[in-house]
Amino acid sequence: MSDQIIGRIDEMGSRIDELESSIGELMAQAGINDDEAEEAAEARPADGRGRPGATPGLPAPPKASDPSPS
Repeated sequence: MSDQIIGRIDEMGSRIDELESSIGELMAQAGINDDEAEEAAEARPADGRGRPGATPGLPAPPKASDPSPS
């Protein structure tokens, strides 16, 4: 029984490693470095959701009350 649990934990660890690698590759393709990703994660609200329409590494869209850029 415990061998099965350890095997499943090892398998999950491998899957997490593959996922981290895939995310790293996607970030590299998108031109996002780890520092930008960390800054974007820190800027998210405490509930974990990002701002609607926000893209990491880009400034937030102007609010309706903000004057239009000229």
